[in-house]
Amino acid sequence: MNITVSAYKKRLQQLQPLIALFLLCLVIAIFSDRFLSMTNLWNVMRQISVNICISVGMTLVIISAGIDLSVGSILAFAGAVTASFLSMGAEIPVFGVYLSVTPVGAILMGILMGGALGWINGWVITYFRVQPFVATLAMLTIARGLTMLWTQGYPISSLGDDFAGLGTGWFLGVPIPVWIAAAVTALAVFVMKKTRFGRYIYAIGGNERAARLSGIKVNRVKTLVYVLSGMLAAVGGILVTSRLDSAQPNAGEGYELDAIAAVVIGGTSLSGGRGLIMGTVLGAVIIGVLNNGLVLLGVSPFWQQVVKGTVILVAVIIDRSQHKDKK
Repeated sequence: MNITVSAYKKRLQQLQPLIALFLLCLVIAIFSDRFLSMTNLWNVMRQISVNICISVGMTLVIISAGIDLSVGSILAFAGAVTASFLSMGAEIPVFGVYLSVTPVGAILMGILMGGALGWINGWVITYFRVQPFVATLAMLTIARGLTMLWTQGYPISSLGDDFAGLGTGWFLGVPIPVWIAAAVTALAVFVMKKTRFGRYIYAIGGNERAARLSGIKVNRVKTLVYVLSGMLAAVGGILVTSRLDSAQPNAGEGYELDAIAAVVIGGTSLSGGRGLIMGTVLGAVIIGVLNNGLVLLGVSPFWQQVVKGTVILVAVIIDRSQHKDKK
C-alpha cells in the first residue's frame, strides 16, 4: 500500500507542470479570444524557442549544482558579434590570406564567442573556487560591457534576407526557430540519458566529493557544462538577432530570469543532481504562455515582473518541500 501511495505521489509531482500548463491555457483562453489563434500560437512558439535554447544549457548547469546568471548578457554579445560580421562583410586573416566571413561563418563566430565566455565562467569557478553565483554575476556585467563596447551602444541592423530567414522563416509549415529548439532539446536529452558525460553531470550535482573519489574529472566536466551553457545562450542570441534583423545592445536583459524559472518549474532541483530536459522544455512553454497571456490581458509590465517573480518563488518553495519530504 505504501509503495502504491509513494508511486502515485511521484507520478503526481511529475505531472504538476503539465497540469499547470493546462490550467493556465484554459484561464487565458477564457479571458482572451485571441490566445488560441494560430497566428498567436506560432508567435508564442517562436519566442519560446529562444528560451528553450537558453534553458537547456541552464538545466545542465543547475543539475551540476551550479547557476549561470550571465546567459542574457552572453546572448547579447554573441548576437552583436554575429551581426557585426554580417553587416560589415568583415574579413579574417588566416595565414596571411584574408577570408570573407559568410553568414554561416558569422553564426559560428557568435557561437564560439558564447562558448569562450562560458569557458571563462567554468575556469573561474573550478580553478579559483569562486562560487558560481558570484562568477557568473561578474560575467553578466563583463559581457554586457563588451556588448556596449562592440556596438558602441548602437544597434547593428540590415543583416540580409538569408540571415533574417533563420528567425522568421518556415520549414515544412513550422517556424525554423522551433526546429532549432527541437534539435537542441533532442541532442540534450540524448546526452543526458545515453552518454557518460550526462551521467557525470548528475553525479557531480548529487555529490561532488563522491564524484571526485570515483575518478570523474569534475573540473573538466563542470567547465564543459558552462561552455555549453554559453554556446546555447549564443544560439538564442542569434535567433533573437535574426528575428529582429538587428543586434540590440540591451538584448537579453532578464532572459536569465526566464531561463531559471523554466528550469525550476520543470522540476530540476536547485540543489543539483536531479532534473529532466523535457521538464525544462515544459517549464519554458509555461513561462512563454504566461508572458503572452499577461500581454493579451493588458497587464502592466510592472505587474508582469511581480507575477513571474511570484511563480519562481512558488516553484522553489514546492521544490524545497518535495526535497525535504524525500529526506
